[in-house]
Amino acid sequence: MKRLVLALATFTALAAGGARAGEPLVRFNGAIGVDPVAGIANGAPVANTVLGVPPGGRGWVLRRLRASVDPDGSISAKGSGLLFSGGDAIGTRGGVTQVFATLFCSGVAHHSPFADLDPAGDFAIKGKLGAVPPSPCLSPVLLIRNAAGTQAWFAAGIPGGDD
Repeated sequence: MKRLVLALATFTALAAGGARAGEPLVRFNGAIGVDPVAGIANGAPVANTVLGVPPGGRGWVLRRLRASVDPDGSISAKGSGLLFSGGDAIGTRGGVTQVFATLFCSGVAHHSPFADLDPAGDFAIKGKLGAVPPSPCLSPVLLIRNAAGTQAWFAAGIPGGDD
């Protein structure tokens, strides 16, 4: 009986998304680039706003992203190929020189430090989020954002740690 109770308790904790000792709180593998238009309503474009964050003004792609956040708020994110997906600046980063990540847990934002974006669209974010996220992090969303201006989002991480 004790084994059954222990097994059920372990299953419940894992299903709730709680991080085990030494395990990341959340992981992201892969990315979705922004399409600034979510759709059309009454003949007008609707901005692809996510959790109150406006989209970048043009389409963006992010070729590769791997990110993890530990229970103490440490973040490690490495991206490559964050570039415009259309227009005259296609295949470049345009004037964007720095990015940061925002992790949302249950709609509450936690921001990373800024990181340089090189001309090929590569970046590495390391450090601590501005506040320790809750454990478990429910409904996790990771946005890669412009460090300047409106701090619009360019790409979103795909939750999960497997290829």
